[in-house]
Amino acid sequence: MSVIYLIRHGQAAASFTDDLDPGLDDTGRQQAQLTAEKLHPLAPARLVSSPLRRAKETAMPLAELMGKSVAIEARIAEIPSPGLDLQQRGAWLQGIMRGRISDLSTELLQWRENMIQCLLSVKEDTAFFSHFVAINLLVGAAESRDEVLVFRPGNGSITHFETDGQQLRLIKRGDEAETRVN
Repeated sequence: MSVIYLIRHGQAAASFTDDLDPGLDDTGRQQAQLTAEKLHPLAPARLVSSPLRRAKETAMPLAELMGKSVAIEARIAEIPSPGLDLQQRGAWLQGIMRGRISDLSTELLQWRENMIQCLLSVKEDTAFFSHFVAINLLVGAAESRDEVLVFRPGNGSITHFETDGQQLRLIKRGDEAETRVN
């Protein structure tokens, strides 16, 4: 059985509608450091990040503490919104989050399936640094839920799963917070 820690990135310096790839702000860097201190004793064998700056910057304090590199994995990136300009993304994302998985486009269903397969393929304890909607869809998959939004993972929160390669089992949701999606 492999352990998976799915970490939401720290607070970003800009929102989903302001910047395609913001880094962390000062609060986000503090959250990343606190998350690293919580994860360090758990000693995940691998560190994996979404290719987006806020996720990579959240992973760095743990990588430095552990003396490890961070692998980049596109399958756990933020929900894809191709072709939408920044202003359109906010309303589009709010509609997605109010909806159901069964109503998602073919492209988004494939993105979700790719994330699930990524986590099912884990062979050693791994910390993944990812995003709000991605974490929701993975928790929903483990709980067999059809809602897109099943909880509100706080910035820097750690959601704990296990997998045997066949099934994704949720052990504990990360801390929840009233949060803006960024």
